Amino acid sequence: MLAGNRSELTEILEQASTLVEARLVELTKFSQDCPDELRNAMRHILLASGKRLRPAMVLMAADACGQRTNASLAAACAIEMVHTYSLVHDDLPAMDDDELRRGVAACHIKFGEATAILAGDALLTCAFETLSNCNDDPDVLIQCVSQLSHAAGASNMVGGQIDDLAAEFSVGDVEQLKRIHRRKTGAMFRAAVKMGAISARATDQQVEALDQYACALGLAFQIVDDLLDLQGDTNQLGKQVGKDAEHGKLTYPALLGAEESSRLAGELIEQAVDSLRIFEGEAEPLAQLAQFVVDRHN
Repeated sequence: MLAGNRSELTEILEQASTLVEARLVELTKFSQDCPDELRNAMRHILLASGKRLRPAMVLMAADACGQRTNASLAAACAIEMVHTYSLVHDDLPAMDDDELRRGVAACHIKFGEATAILAGDALLTCAFETLSNCNDDPDVLIQCVSQLSHAAGASNMVGGQIDDLAAEFSVGDVEQLKRIHRRKTGAMFRAAVKMGAISARATDQQVEALDQYACALGLAFQIVDDLLDLQGDTNQLGKQVGKDAEHGKLTYPALLGAEESSRLAGELIEQAVDSLRIFEGEAEPLAQLAQFVVDRHN
């Protein structure tokens, strides 16, 4: 990636993050009936410093398809809430047992396990409240709710998490790992670009191209995540490293080795970028984001 492109992408990501975070602050004020402890626990990870890749992808996809709408921002906030809920629950002792997230104490470390579970539950439901209360075309909002609920549900993210836990300390193979991460990680990437496209009233061809992009990008993202857990730095990542090996996780470096895993991630990024050809220059930020994913250090 050219230096100018990296600078441009950084600016785009910062703008998206600022826009989404400001809206998230408003959406999580709630009424006085929400206990302060719950509100604080929800905001603890939600408003902590994060990459905001999924909401940025929603907005970038909408831009590539010609327009941002009220539904675009609502979908961006909703997917960040669902993603954050999954992180809060992932960190619990019964799951991945992590103490650090986004550079701060995991939610259950700061607020206790019971409150962390309830904060995750509240974030999940708040995501769909955000979409349903949005002032936009009801048909568009229903499609966004459908995409997000399917991606986050039993056949995708949650099902992938179940299979990920079941695969701990097993031999496994690459195809099994792909099936896990197409659902656990990839489904939410696909939901992000599809909701962005739907919010912009995209054509079927545009939605299909973005879906192909997200499929390849989601898998590459997970491979890089596995490599960072093996080779990364806790201070840069904002979470503990070496946890995959400690928990006997099925990972790409464990199955393929670090060098082959890195090569595969690069190949997937090429596929992702190639799928954006129909947009010409309108999807350049998404192409830059793909390169950022494979080059990232956190």
